[in-house]
Amino acid sequence: MYDALPTWLQEFMPILILLAVVAVVMLRLPKIDLGHSKAFMHRRLVNWLPLGLTYAFLYMGRYNLTVATEHLGDRINNEGFGTVFFWGTLTYGVSFVINGPLTDRIGGRKTILIAAIGSATMNAAMAALILFDYRGDFVVALSVLYALNMYFQSFGAVSIVKVNSAWFHVRERGVFGGIFGILISLGIYFAFDGGRMIVEAHPVEWVFLFPAIVLICFAVIDFFLVRDTPGDAGHEDFDTADASSGDTGPRLPVLQVFLRMAKNPVIITIALVEFCSGFLRNAIMHWGIKFASQTGQMTHFVFHNWGLLLCSAGILGGVTAGIISDRVFGSRRGPVAALLYGIMLVGALAAIFLLDTPAIGWIVIFMSLAIIGVHGMLSGTASMDFGGKRNVGVAVGIIDGFVYLGTALQAITLGHLLPSGDAARVVGNWSNWPLAMVPAAIVGLALAIRVWHAMPKPAQEPAPKADAA
Repeated sequence: MYDALPTWLQEFMPILILLAVVAVVMLRLPKIDLGHSKAFMHRRLVNWLPLGLTYAFLYMGRYNLTVATEHLGDRINNEGFGTVFFWGTLTYGVSFVINGPLTDRIGGRKTILIAAIGSATMNAAMAALILFDYRGDFVVALSVLYALNMYFQSFGAVSIVKVNSAWFHVRERGVFGGIFGILISLGIYFAFDGGRMIVEAHPVEWVFLFPAIVLICFAVIDFFLVRDTPGDAGHEDFDTADASSGDTGPRLPVLQVFLRMAKNPVIITIALVEFCSGFLRNAIMHWGIKFASQTGQMTHFVFHNWGLLLCSAGILGGVTAGIISDRVFGSRRGPVAALLYGIMLVGALAAIFLLDTPAIGWIVIFMSLAIIGVHGMLSGTASMDFGGKRNVGVAVGIIDGFVYLGTALQAITLGHLLPSGDAARVVGNWSNWPLAMVPAAIVGLALAIRVWHAMPKPAQEPAPKADAA
């Protein structure tokens, strides 16, 4: 019966099984009773699921670049890929100055539509660049289109966190951080293994066209199903107990909100941790598969199933981190981030000595588990906690912006440090790959320890009750 299933479903089956196991575990956990009705819980699911899947396919329309450039031959080498990825991630990183405040103003529902439609358009344009065999400077043209794609992509994380900040209480957000990690992981699977299946069966431009079509479909679904707040969906809004709790005054000017966030030592520390996360996460995801394909290791189980294992690791890392944060550390995010960064540091050091052994694949997969867990805890959850639902767009913009500034540094650094051409076929020439990750892991660990005890404080403490007469 299994052999009768389509090939794509056979490859996706392990993830479906893993998601089912995760769902059973999460459903079996003792419930945190916040008084939500069954009708509210159902409507919240209908709200975040299409929103989350849109975010996953945005990832596919972002990281498909890695798969595409491996099938473009001499038109682009490792340095060219690093250049394109640098300009795209730099654009993403600085776009928060505009897109974070804009999302706070107009709401996450509108900005997720902007993200989906804009990214779909840019993916279609990159497909056209290949389809019509552009003969100018290919790296420059691809850099421009990819940078525009990443501008629209930068609305994605801000939108999903903005919407869900009104639907999830602080005590539920650790679990949501796990869900955030699952969505990222599915997007990674769609980009790497899904992209590989596409280019094996179709011309390479389809690795851009497919996510473009899917994103347009989800834009339509989001238009009809997603709402910014419970009140917009016919349910009662509630106090989420984050940094906006008790703040009923007029909305502050954007510059004042930004300056307030920039002066918050917890938010800035988290942003710096995520700068390191951006460097490490993408150093693993993108250069791992390039290392394997260029050194002839694609037959290794890990690299042959790169997207599947990255997805599985991300799901386990995100969900485990979320559960531990809420259940063990009282909804504090710092301890989990610090523990996971400890794993990152050990993994990077081990990779230096085991680069030329079969163990390297499993080491980087385990590191991916840790770093996606950190990203879900900080960008997906702590940004809501410390930004508060009123100003979460600015908070996510700052934090996620730093993720992609770290990614930009990684792209340009490794693009120049790592070998190209015939030199890239020798494993020993890739020693700079794990070496470059060690400093980022050390700094990230030290910074994560600094926010070990951090918890959000309401904007206005409730007045004390008078003593009974």
